[in-house]
Amino acid sequence: MPLIMGMSVLLICQFLGELLARGLMLPVPGPVFGMVILLVGLMVRGKVPKSLRMTGEGLLRYLTLLFVPAGVGLMVHFRQIGQDLWPILVTLLVSTAVTLGVTAWILDRLNRRGRRSP
Repeated sequence: MPLIMGMSVLLICQFLGELLARGLMLPVPGPVFGMVILLVGLMVRGKVPKSLRMTGEGLLRYLTLLFVPAGVGLMVHFRQIGQDLWPILVTLLVSTAVTLGVTAWILDRLNRRGRRSP
């Protein structure tokens, strides 16, 4: 029963996220909004319920299986990926560099703010 409750909480958060994403017509996936809803709920509650913890640990145990469809997609679309290899590589490198830069900038700002606080 705890696993069913935990999975229900996850699915309800995902459903609410889908409703929010489609209702606001934002280009953000519903599960992302669902994770934010779950995070806010957990912060308000102050702890993770046992049923949700059990469900999360169970899903994490089999996380590697979730990469199988992506691997199959790579093999199926190998020729198309080869044709678009340069745009894919440039996009990956630029997005990685931007992410690192923004992360470093935010960390620097947070460190400066931490030094000023007593």
